[in-house]
Amino acid sequence: MSHNTFGHLFRVTTWGESHGPALGCVIDGCPPGLALTPEWIQGFLDKRRPGTSRFVTQRQEPDAVKILSGVFEDDRTGGPVTTGTPISLMIENTDQRSKDYSEIRDRYRPGHADFSYDAKYGVRDYRGGGRSSARETAARVAAGAVARCALGVGVTLRGAVVQIGPHAIDRSKWDWVTTTENPFWCPDADMAAQWESFLDATRKAGSSAGAIVEVHASGVPAGWGAPVYGKLDAELAGAMMSINAVKGVEIGAGFAAASFSGEQNADEMRAGNDGVRFLANNNGGVAGGISTGQDVVVRIAIKPTSSILNEVKSVTRDGEDVDVRTVGRHDPCVGIRAVPVAEAMMACVLADAKLRHRGQTGR
Repeated sequence: MSHNTFGHLFRVTTWGESHGPALGCVIDGCPPGLALTPEWIQGFLDKRRPGTSRFVTQRQEPDAVKILSGVFEDDRTGGPVTTGTPISLMIENTDQRSKDYSEIRDRYRPGHADFSYDAKYGVRDYRGGGRSSARETAARVAAGAVARCALGVGVTLRGAVVQIGPHAIDRSKWDWVTTTENPFWCPDADMAAQWESFLDATRKAGSSAGAIVEVHASGVPAGWGAPVYGKLDAELAGAMMSINAVKGVEIGAGFAAASFSGEQNADEMRAGNDGVRFLANNNGGVAGGISTGQDVVVRIAIKPTSSILNEVKSVTRDGEDVDVRTVGRHDPCVGIRAVPVAEAMMACVLADAKLRHRGQTGR
């Protein structure tokens, strides 16, 4: 299997499977001299960790990260710092329950990667989905924590769930503080209460629900990204589409821009005390593939998970018609734990863009 690496100067390779002994990542290109501890990385992993509420999978994984290389400490460094060499991170799997997947060893879950993996490789690890499992995203979150170190304190990344199933938030009630006060990363306290009832019913019915996640990056200076083939928004879209269950990406106004007039879509500008002042942000902080200095805004649409208790029509590896269901521990809505994953992918793309901008312009 190839294509397990992304990034140019800040390069991330992830490895491992859902029910293997461990998973992790190798980060190459991280600048030297950055403070980096397991505790820093762990803080972000805990936001994604399974088993934190009844609205996510009950698999109990501590997701305890170990830094295996790329960090050094002595009496002169003031704590562990990056050395500029590859940073290897490992997270052990401790709560695999492979017997739950015996029913799907030879049966394909519709909407899952079971069939396509078999069609491509002729062999697949059906235990938890193997490499196609969202368990792999723990390594991305760990890499994103390192990327935040490379970005520095000037760039802030925040994510929220803005819709679950057909139920969307009221944007006039958006409060970032509220996202930390409910299990859904919801910025609308009233909608969070509705989601609780909706997902309880979905879970009890043996089904699942989709979601829309929105991520903002504040403090990104103008100039990151490149025109034509290195567009910042294109690389963000590619990174987001690589996340399990993501079926669509919007930058800024996204598809809604198609219904705007030219005047409505224009991000009008005026002179300000600190340079250009934008009166709108339909571009989502990126114009011509290059950051404008506004917030970078990305939304991702996440499908309902294919691992559900209700039976659906499928076939076996031998081409026999069957009905298939998935028992075990699964998220009724994978969009909830996708928030820290989307933040991490944005952090990695922005860290890469920062380093490439510095390499080309010296700024």
